[in-house]
Amino acid sequence: MVRRFALVFLLFSLVFTAAAPAKDRFQAPGAVHLDRDGEKWVEKTLKHLSLEQKVGQMIVISAEAEFMNPASAEAVKLRDQIRKYHLGGIVLTVKYQDGFLYRNQPYEAAAWTNALQRDAELPLIFAADFERGLSMRLQGATTWPHAMAFGADGKVADAEAFGRIVALESRAIGVHWNFFPVADVNSNPDNPIINTRSFGEDPQQVSAMVAAYIRGSRAGGMLTTAKHFPGHGDTATDSHLALAIVPGDRQRLESVELPPFRDAIAAGVDSIMVAHVTVPALDSDANRVATTSPAVVTDLLKQQLGFHGLVVTDALDMRGLTRHYAGPGGVDNGRAAVEAVKAGNDVVLHPGNVGAAFDALVAAVRSGEIPMARIDEAVRKILRAKASVGLHRARFVDLNALATSIARPENIAAAQQVADDAVTLVRDNGRVLPLKKTGTAAPRPAYGEVREPGTRTFALVLTDDVRSEQGRVLAHELKARVPDAAIMQSDPRLAPLMAPQIIAAADRAESVIVAAYITPVSGKVVKVNGGYENSVSLDPAVAALLHDLLRRNAAKTAMIAVGSPYLGRSFPEVQTYLCTFSNSTVSELSAVKALFGEINIRGHLPVTIPDFAARGMGIERAALSASGASHDVAGNNSTR
Repeated sequence: MVRRFALVFLLFSLVFTAAAPAKDRFQAPGAVHLDRDGEKWVEKTLKHLSLEQKVGQMIVISAEAEFMNPASAEAVKLRDQIRKYHLGGIVLTVKYQDGFLYRNQPYEAAAWTNALQRDAELPLIFAADFERGLSMRLQGATTWPHAMAFGADGKVADAEAFGRIVALESRAIGVHWNFFPVADVNSNPDNPIINTRSFGEDPQQVSAMVAAYIRGSRAGGMLTTAKHFPGHGDTATDSHLALAIVPGDRQRLESVELPPFRDAIAAGVDSIMVAHVTVPALDSDANRVATTSPAVVTDLLKQQLGFHGLVVTDALDMRGLTRHYAGPGGVDNGRAAVEAVKAGNDVVLHPGNVGAAFDALVAAVRSGEIPMARIDEAVRKILRAKASVGLHRARFVDLNALATSIARPENIAAAQQVADDAVTLVRDNGRVLPLKKTGTAAPRPAYGEVREPGTRTFALVLTDDVRSEQGRVLAHELKARVPDAAIMQSDPRLAPLMAPQIIAAADRAESVIVAAYITPVSGKVVKVNGGYENSVSLDPAVAALLHDLLRRNAAKTAMIAVGSPYLGRSFPEVQTYLCTFSNSTVSELSAVKALFGEINIRGHLPVTIPDFAARGMGIERAALSASGASHDVAGNNSTR
């Protein structure tokens, strides 16, 4: 019996070991580095790959990181795509439906990357759009504000720490490659898709922040991406919906758009993402998108700027590109992928039809349209990227290590400090701030109690959709300081119906807070002047309501741009105006802390708000002392 038990135990152990990665096969992230063993692996692997395997390594698709039973239709389809097309990588994303992002958990994401790694013949490289860290896609991770908040904060060291901490958390869940930093210089206030995703409008400041983030991220073991080449900041069109045009001559590009990319290359950026824009100064063909332009990708980026890293397309299913290359009936025939590779791109990101892109690329090589040397060049760089993060040694992550890697208290504090330091006071009539606390709310029973709001403080939260999470933290923190504050939330559908009630509440209140949430959202469609496009402006009905409120109560109203600072130019009548440059929860908390004088207000505008305030503007205000006194730190109209 003892011998039989020992045999059964041994068999069980062998089965378990085969099903789960052994401890010595877990990734051990260090700084991004390609050593001699990695180089040998690259050349050996490349030598033994077939044409189909090479083409597959160049294709990266998106997949939702969520629980999937291995036998489910979704899991089977994804596994089949990985194997059939020999895919080189996966972009971690989550479900997006009806304007809502359904974020998942770090443990599920890590288990998901491990499971997909087991299904791949070569180690997969996992990428993600972690522009604000993992919290963009996952719950429970360190939450960071948008890039523009770092521009307002002004400290390059914070951008470097940002990169390092995001790398630490990303590698813990098996993600190796971040599609960040945004190197676009947001010089166009009407830009609907870059906006607060940019560090600002000054090329030198953007360059410094971009380079710092790259240094921090690579030191933490994560690959970086400077985007969107050759610059998407001076556009007024969302390339997810239509073709955007970058105006200006070559001299303008050299002085504004290109410097951050040059500095990113000097800082060792691992990849550069090419935008779906037309750039007349670089390519005279009006229908030639930068992604498929040899003049932009090969001549400018590779030869003139000397970039030798990975060149990756923006998502190939974006309308800014697909409208030029779709087949009959709008069907994706893979032609965009072929043209992108011919132009010099190494990675084909998220083609609308994976099979069509794969087949078209293989056929193009066999026909001689794409030289095999072009394919080998691209695949060698992809394999080098994988080896530089240690994927040739181990492809799995240790789920037991997540608890000590994700959301460390010191990292949460660092992110909150950036959000605090970014808050910028642009206008202050001296009559509203700081608000006064009225005590701490007593615990409420779960059911049965309804409290009438007071008339001292009224807050109006304006969002695209009241069902979203936006404004929840702000409202909670406000109630913690003024328990009887009256708080209303409205959106474009409710504004016309709620207008009389909102105006009446504002008229009664001693002080009014308006928190307007406007941030860039890709593919957002709104009706503008009879047509449909993306916009970072308030809906007309909401704007009309706000104008009416300010017309009657501007003197006692503090308006907070919880996101785009450009909102102020549409409301010149506002007298007290603060900017957070982000709608992240940390920025919501910072806004409330600033309203009540709990933090130093030291931020400065990293962009110009036309006809409202110049870049560098910021009224510095010290936090309240124990006696409740406050004073200006550097005068009422300080700039830097």
